[in-house]
Amino acid sequence: MNEIRRKWDHMAAKARTRPKAVVESAGGEPAETLRDYYERMSLVRAFELRSSEMYARAKIGGYCHLNLGEEATVVGLMAAIESRDYLFTGYRDHGYALMRGLAPERVMAELFGKVTGVSGGRGGSMHLFDDEARLLGGYGIVGGQIPPATGAALALKYQEAAGPDAAAVMCLLGDGTTNIGAFHESLNLAGLWKLPIVYVIVNNGLGMGTTVEKASAEPDLYKRGASYRMPGIRVDGDDVLAVRDAARDALKQARESRQPVLLEVMCYRLRGHSVVDPARYRSPEDTTIAQQSDPVPSFRTELIASGMLSEADAAAIDEAADVRVSEAVVFADESPEPVVADLFKYVYATPVANAPSALPGEPVMDAL
Repeated sequence: MNEIRRKWDHMAAKARTRPKAVVESAGGEPAETLRDYYERMSLVRAFELRSSEMYARAKIGGYCHLNLGEEATVVGLMAAIESRDYLFTGYRDHGYALMRGLAPERVMAELFGKVTGVSGGRGGSMHLFDDEARLLGGYGIVGGQIPPATGAALALKYQEAAGPDAAAVMCLLGDGTTNIGAFHESLNLAGLWKLPIVYVIVNNGLGMGTTVEKASAEPDLYKRGASYRMPGIRVDGDDVLAVRDAARDALKQARESRQPVLLEVMCYRLRGHSVVDPARYRSPEDTTIAQQSDPVPSFRTELIASGMLSEADAAAIDEAADVRVSEAVVFADESPEPVVADLFKYVYATPVANAPSALPGEPVMDAL
């Protein structure tokens, strides 16, 4: 049995915090809440499928990483976080931006590089940002988000007292990120200084094309929190309620007790590392397992079986998501391109003397 299959069999046998049937484990969860979660998952799925299509049609340039297969993780985490909390992500950030409340039109426009995008067309897929939503990136460098997220948690500790109404930080990262120095340095400081932060490892089993087992001497990544005296928790990322509840509990510890937490969420990604990655390193068996674990159709089936949704209701939700994303594509396509004259805007937060303003090939004196 290959390493990926062995890893996920181990997770299924020992690390699930709820039964496989999400609805059975809901414990009286309101039907409206479960339907809302499915609507959110359907929107993320529709957005990412269309993003892949737009990339193939050269409407989106640069790098583009999708949340396909991670919808339950995305929705569960964003259902747990409060509006007063701060969110830092890596470059697989589309779904998180949508679930943080950013309009699909503005997110798609950013992917298109248009001025109506959430970052004015300057960030693209990997650098979604909105300070009002307290989404502070979108970082393209592996682990680049961890030190500033830890710094934000330190600032919060200075600014306000711990308590149920205090703000906290959630920092998302991938499994491969746990092997860089900034991960260990930041967790060490968070544990030492008791910072209000939850580090979330979205473990999809592959750091680009390398399995966790081949890259980490300790492949149970949640255990790494023990080195810094912080709780380490592993949760089934295909169970939206399990993810939400684990994240809520972790955030509660962070905001009320100043106890940082390391949360490992286990989920597959259905595509390659990015849209240009054919994922040939995955065997047909691994691909089949990932498809069978797809949280969107699984949740849909469970809601229908429980009577919380009819086939017609589910189809209407999926159609509404497709329509919304189609409208976002039209908006992005019709939005204006950035103008060359604005190329050097926002290079610095405040004006700097002798800042560059010349385009390549222009005489130096003409730019002064």
